[in-house]
Amino acid sequence: MHHQWLLLATCFWVIFMFMVASKFITLTFKDPDAYSAKQEFLFLTAAPDAGRSLRETHFPEELKLTGKMLPGGRLIQPLVYMQRLELVRNVCRDDTLRNLSHTAVSKFVLDRMFVCDRHKILFCQTPKVGNTQWKKVLIVLNGACSARRGAFPSIEEIPESVVHDHEKNGLPRLSSFSDAEIQKRLKTYFKFFIVRDPFERLISAFKDKFVHNPRFEPWYRHEIAPGIIRKYRRNRTETRGIQFEDFVRYLGDPNRRRLDLHFGDHVIHWVTYVELCAPCEITYSVIGHHETLEDDAPYILKEAGIDHLVSYPAIPPGITAYNRTKVEHYFLGISKRDVRRLYARFEGDFKLFGYQRPDFLLN
Repeated sequence: MHHQWLLLATCFWVIFMFMVASKFITLTFKDPDAYSAKQEFLFLTAAPDAGRSLRETHFPEELKLTGKMLPGGRLIQPLVYMQRLELVRNVCRDDTLRNLSHTAVSKFVLDRMFVCDRHKILFCQTPKVGNTQWKKVLIVLNGACSARRGAFPSIEEIPESVVHDHEKNGLPRLSSFSDAEIQKRLKTYFKFFIVRDPFERLISAFKDKFVHNPRFEPWYRHEIAPGIIRKYRRNRTETRGIQFEDFVRYLGDPNRRRLDLHFGDHVIHWVTYVELCAPCEITYSVIGHHETLEDDAPYILKEAGIDHLVSYPAIPPGITAYNRTKVEHYFLGISKRDVRRLYARFEGDFKLFGYQRPDFLLN
């Protein structure tokens, strides 16, 4: 009997010690996710994927102190914006792409840059990438329109006719300053611009200027379109207005320069981001992406120190997402040769800003 009680007590002791040991092990090693999350953070820092459009990354709670909280409780990590700038620097150093990534900081480039001296901001205009709203932001910040200060205290009150009228919108261009003043602003101001998939931008430009023409700019249909048709339409018996195929053939022609000069500044709606903003020559603070504008817009306002003064207009869900079906539809029936020539011209934009090569159109 005595031996039975002794055996029972020994069993209870072993069970108790096993429970204590298990608890200790659990307390010491219970957080494998934190380790894997930190591994992911280090991997993303060391090896960004240059073949894709870079997206915002959301990390676990223990890493959230490195991010920025935006309205609505969304967390934006500065990592993705650093990756975008690093990608630009790497592509700019690639000598094989030099002709596609570098351009002179000419008056054409300086004309694209709008100045907000009050808050030390430079915005490089990239048409067909939501620029109207950013101009409205700057108009409100500058507090000047039609020689009346504070005429439009909110974005919603600014009519479209004022936004695009540079005599009335109160937005000075960087080209209007002296060389010394230009250099000072380029070196010290917060600088940003927005990009989107290059081919989708061209579709938007074609629709806006040659199909819908909502601002009634007749020169696109009556002067530019006939010039493109005369030189690039293959079927001379075709009597329809300009087609996307004509537009693609014009843009992909290495010898189009004379026609571009004839069209003047109207070409800003379809020239490359390189030609517009000189990203290899000018060191930008942030490069936003149209596809992630819902996060990028408030991040830019916060980084520029103006998020307490103005908000970017609400963005309908999904409206800025890349639409492959639309791209395939517009390029349907266009020869591979013409698409490849078009890509050859815009390859610098694809690589500088991390957009995937559109192999579904090229191969």
